[in-house]
Amino acid sequence: MEQKDPNLKELKNLISQLENLHKPKPKPKKGDWLAEHKEKNQTFEQYLESSPTQVKENQKFIYIQPIGIFTGKARKIIEDLEEYLRKFFGIETKVFEDLTIEKFPSKAQRIHPDWGDFQLETHYIMDEILVPSLPKDAVMLIALSLYDLWPGKNWNFVFGMAYLHKRVGVWSIYRNGDPEESEESYQLCLSRTLKTASHEIGHIFSIPHCILHPCNMNGSNNRVESDDHPHYLCPSCLAKLCYATKQSPLSHLSNCRDFFEKVGFSQSQEMYELSLSILKSDEKKEIEESNNQN
Repeated sequence: MEQKDPNLKELKNLISQLENLHKPKPKPKKGDWLAEHKEKNQTFEQYLESSPTQVKENQKFIYIQPIGIFTGKARKIIEDLEEYLRKFFGIETKVFEDLTIEKFPSKAQRIHPDWGDFQLETHYIMDEILVPSLPKDAVMLIALSLYDLWPGKNWNFVFGMAYLHKRVGVWSIYRNGDPEESEESYQLCLSRTLKTASHEIGHIFSIPHCILHPCNMNGSNNRVESDDHPHYLCPSCLAKLCYATKQSPLSHLSNCRDFFEKVGFSQSQEMYELSLSILKSDEKKEIEESNNQN
């Protein structure tokens, strides 16, 4: 996919153009992320000043490493995720062959002492598998596990983890629902998988949690809260993403609209459609004004 240096004026205008389309984030309820974590807003200008991670010229692909043997609807999750990441980030994707866990050492796996769930240790996956095998042309390498994850001592489980500066991360579909159970269950598993992957990769691109609007970059303390978050980004986080990935806002919005239409997520599709119509209308006005001046 073509990547160009970002137009800062265009990205700053984007924020004001789409601001009214996004409602303020509601006051957090007891137990929500912002009720327990006092985070500050980061403006687009502050993001630029922070020397954020950007796609480099020699970095061409987001690589996906499946852990476990993905078959049936679980394989379809991988296929949909690959397409989504390509369209959301404007970066080509490649999927490695499924990695079995037969050679995982005993220290990297366990049966949860209370629940009986089989789990894999996240730091082993990132330190011993992902970091050493990060391709030279990789923007990042992420692993998607069929199995539950835990990050070591004193933890029960995690949905996923990432090393931001090492450009690797691992997430699991284990707690996202059974995609084989029904079409509704598949849609729920897919929705959760897409949100987690794009949120955590957003962090790898130096985008912090969002506190201004309902946004994919909102922090989450629990499953109910994360399910309530949208797939799309607020205007400020969208500007940050486009800066980091060197894609145009119109391209991002158009590609995501098409994806969500394809998978049947109508609310997300409609939001992208509205955003597109606003930007295209403003673009048309600018062209007309320019022509009138000439």
